Amino acid sequence: MPKVLVALAMLMLIACGDKSKKPGCKGDKDCKKGQVCAANKCVECKTDSGCPAGKKCSANACVAKAGCTRDDQCPTGQVCQLGQCKACASDGECGPGGKCSAGQCLRGGKACSKDTDCADDEDCKGGICQKEGQGSNIDAGCQLQTVYFGFDDASIQASERERLDKNQQCLTKNSKQSVFVIGHTDQSGTEEYNIALSERRAQSVADYLSRLGTDPAKLQVVPKGETEPTGQGDDKDRRVEFKWR
Repeated sequence: MPKVLVALAMLMLIACGDKSKKPGCKGDKDCKKGQVCAANKCVECKTDSGCPAGKKCSANACVAKAGCTRDDQCPTGQVCQLGQCKACASDGECGPGGKCSAGQCLRGGKACSKDTDCADDEDCKGGICQKEGQGSNIDAGCQLQTVYFGFDDASIQASERERLDKNQQCLTKNSKQSVFVIGHTDQSGTEEYNIALSERRAQSVADYLSRLGTDPAKLQVVPKGETEPTGQGDDKDRRVEFKWR
């Protein structure tokens, strides 16, 4: 290209400026319909009022509001997972004495605080009257519940905190018992990334339980990555499970 043309091209670039480096917006009028300007970026929302009914503003995006925070807010047999009522995938989602059968939690047993609250052939285990040999984790006397995570996320959501609070009560009753805290992911991403993500999930759970009073030395983090899918879908694979040591 002739030098004169090169010089003219450079002059035009200087005169026009490099618009790609300028802020994406200065106000809402700079954004397309349905978007607003926040921190020089066009986004879907800034507050909940900018979202349609049934949704809230989270990280400048309109997402569905949580339909539940506790299992008892769901239809009979379903569990509250990440704010939505869903079918269960394992006994570990159904609470003390509960069983998962064909996606439905079967929660039997009378609530109790001591053995004398139960029938002669039952013991009080994890706050539920259970017959000898009933339930899982019999040696520890409690069933620790599985918790779930959002996509590419290691933060603990409200519905899962309630499960961990109950797990903490169980751990307190069995303070001499150690526990494996086992992290899992779905199969999105590389194996290396998923191992790291599963470790972050398990560690966030261990840290949460430690803040509630569990001895950190009793909690051993085990990252499994994507190696043990549930076969129930990605949302069931993004989980942390517990196993008594």
